[in-house]
Amino acid sequence: DRTKHKHRGRRNRKTKIKNKKKDHCWICNNIGNIKIGNQNQLMRPDDSNLAGNVHGGIILKMIEEAGCIIGTRHCNVQNGDRCLAALVRVEKTEFLSPMFIGEVAHVTAEITFTSKHSLEVQVKVIGENVLTGAKKLASKAALWYVPCSLKNVEKIMEVPPIKYASAEQEEEGRKRYEAQKMERMETKARIEEAVAPPANPEQHTVGFSQSSLIHLVGPSDCTLHDYVHGGATMKLMDEVAGIVAARHCNTNIVTASVDAINFHRKIKKGCVLTVTGRLTFISNKSMEIEVMVDASSMVEAEMRKYRAVTAFFTYISLDKDNKPLPVPSLKIESEDEQRRFDEGKARYLQNKAKRLSNNQGQQ
Repeated sequence: DRTKHKHRGRRNRKTKIKNKKKDHCWICNNIGNIKIGNQNQLMRPDDSNLAGNVHGGIILKMIEEAGCIIGTRHCNVQNGDRCLAALVRVEKTEFLSPMFIGEVAHVTAEITFTSKHSLEVQVKVIGENVLTGAKKLASKAALWYVPCSLKNVEKIMEVPPIKYASAEQEEEGRKRYEAQKMERMETKARIEEAVAPPANPEQHTVGFSQSSLIHLVGPSDCTLHDYVHGGATMKLMDEVAGIVAARHCNTNIVTASVDAINFHRKIKKGCVLTVTGRLTFISNKSMEIEVMVDASSMVEAEMRKYRAVTAFFTYISLDKDNKPLPVPSLKIESEDEQRRFDEGKARYLQNKAKRLSNNQGQQ
């Protein structure tokens, strides 16, 4: 009997150790053949700005890691070359509630659609105050990935299909797939250069707040392919957009949303990134900032600088109580700035109409 009890005790201790390990890693479940993954992360002081709000770039990085993990796991369930899910597009990302130092981010990722060579992952971030137990929906996003072979990064693998709860669910996913595919092509067609601001720009002009960041891509930024993680790029983009917003307002600012982020070309280890942000549109309480990422190689002289990623970030200005403040109006100085302002206004009104429509549908 004593021997049996000893063995049981060892087994129980081993089980406890295994369960403890699970608390710090991704847990992936198969629900109706649609895979769902969960991850928890404590928000620390180096994740936030001076006011204690967690940087939007930190949230974006967590969201992308969640999508990459579940996408890679799903694409490697079949026989053939091992592959890694590479990010090609992030749909509109909404930052619904700010997160603060000491809160825990619960990240949930779910594969919601698969085509032959791509998959859609929808991610939600729940913020938890561990002192009170109160929870809130902090962010949500939809991301698109393609599986790249580890043997040959240019080879796109086939994606294993998922089972849908209904034909309607599959059809809705197909519509989203066709819409994002068309929008990616349109975005590629309208890429334009970032013009350097004048030497002494006037306050509240585009040139006054326009900002750039230079970053050398190192091993810690990269995937197994030696190409940059999408999340690392998005974090840099959010940092630049935040600088632009802060320069324009001179207040505490937070990321409110991100319009579709399009990854046009891969960025390899050793490249130098120039991340540029500029104001395009301002409403009463929000700012739209266009962010462009250009890449150039330090070692391959024949490789010219190219546009790698583009996106539009929306920021809001906050007071000491985290209440929205009015944003100073933007002084337009050229026809191009006016055109970009009008395009931004159209996006603003379109997004506003979508929000009203979604709210009415939920009521």
